[in-house]
Amino acid sequence: DDLPYIFNKFYRVANDDTKDIEGTGLGLAISILFMYFALKNLHLVDVWTTIKQAKFIWLIPGVAVYFLAVWARAWRWHYLLRPLKKIPTKTMFPIVAIGYMGNNIYPARAGEVLRAFVLKRRENVPVSASLATVIVERVFDGVVMLGFVFLNLPELAGLNQASGFIGNIRQLAIIGAVAFIGALAVFLLAAMYPTVTEKAVNWLVTHLIPSRWQGKISPIMTRFLSGLESLRSPKDALMVFITSTIIWLLETGKYWFVMHAFPFEVSFFALMLMNGIVNLATTLPSAPGYVGTFDAPGIALLTAYGVPGEIAAGYTLVLHVALWLPITVLGAYYFVREGLKWGEKVPDRAVLVGIDDQNLNA
Repeated sequence: DDLPYIFNKFYRVANDDTKDIEGTGLGLAISILFMYFALKNLHLVDVWTTIKQAKFIWLIPGVAVYFLAVWARAWRWHYLLRPLKKIPTKTMFPIVAIGYMGNNIYPARAGEVLRAFVLKRRENVPVSASLATVIVERVFDGVVMLGFVFLNLPELAGLNQASGFIGNIRQLAIIGAVAFIGALAVFLLAAMYPTVTEKAVNWLVTHLIPSRWQGKISPIMTRFLSGLESLRSPKDALMVFITSTIIWLLETGKYWFVMHAFPFEVSFFALMLMNGIVNLATTLPSAPGYVGTFDAPGIALLTAYGVPGEIAAGYTLVLHVALWLPITVLGAYYFVREGLKWGEKVPDRAVLVGIDDQNLNA
């Protein structure tokens, strides 16, 4: 039997290594393609000159505001997990930082699974249930990001002719709205009508899943549904939405502070739009750290606002590093302090199908 490395690069169980190569190759190809389109018409020497001349002192308040946003994320996750177990925000913060680190250095947002695993290890919260709360977080994030985009659609319409692929953002926003709002509606209905939802899930498992897997899938789905309990109260759901909005406004604040390191200025609403577009773009497969999928839309949007391409590129690249590096270093610190090892193996049967049955506490 395979004993997969829970912290290895691909987070998969497979005898055929070509699956890892193919998955990573797709993300790498998309990253290269996005970076090519982002930089193909720019003078890279001028981009580097812009970066060297930046006033990096402005990164300090930017990073501080960003860590405040990460603390708010830890509070939101604590709030979502309350029906399962009351865990202080100060306990959640290191786990969230570890998850960010995982998202930044591993492909396919493996950090989300990593933080669910660490939470299981520390607090014995079922992985399937905590993953449900993580998915709820991402749905609310998507709704807020789309809100940022829709709020600025009238202004965006005036940028279409000069913005390249940004001109299609309205159509993409509509498609995204249908997807994220549809997912949110499903989760809310599942939370409000748990008995009906459980019966429906059991029917699907019975009729669609091979019998040899039904005994494993059914309890996992039950625990997953338990992770939606925080959405049963409209007040709690509203609180999660408000917190999500605050989180992304704080992150936009980092964009605003870093902007002051460069010789251009756009409105805070323009940076909200940029934040929404680049973070929606990072849902695409890419190399670890969202290389390309973050940078290309950001550069294109700022260029559409009249910012010179080399300055837009210098700002976006520095912003990307400032978003990536501090939280990755902090997450790595907490990872080591947690007593985890980069090559640590998950105990037998403790893959995602059966990890909830394992006692992983140190």
